[in-house]
Amino acid sequence: MASSSPAIKDLQRDLEAQANILSKIQKDISKNHQVRKQYTIQLGENELVLKELDLLKEDANVYKLIGPVLVKQDLAEARANVRKRIEYISAELKRLEGTLQDMEDKQNSKKESVLKLQQKIETLQSGKSNS
Repeated sequence: MASSSPAIKDLQRDLEAQANILSKIQKDISKNHQVRKQYTIQLGENELVLKELDLLKEDANVYKLIGPVLVKQDLAEARANVRKRIEYISAELKRLEGTLQDMEDKQNSKKESVLKLQQKIETLQSGKSNS
């Protein structure tokens, strides 16, 4: 009976550590979702800009806002810049998706280990109460 009490305390410490790790993973997943949401919005905006630029005639004037100043920009250059931005944002979204998948796998693994620890503690406590 005396040997099970320290064992339970050790398991409870492990459980607390695992729960803290799980909590951190969940916060990271939440941050990932927020960043992905921002990139998704930016992607939509840039795709809309590209559609608008594609509607323009080749001799149309295009201006880029740099600080408080509008600077004239070549239409082809503007399209190229927007396409590069779309490629970059798409690549970031893909990277974030991979990171999210890894974090979700870690989360599921931690949930399982937390559940197993809880079951071990319950088993030891019920065995202790039966003694």
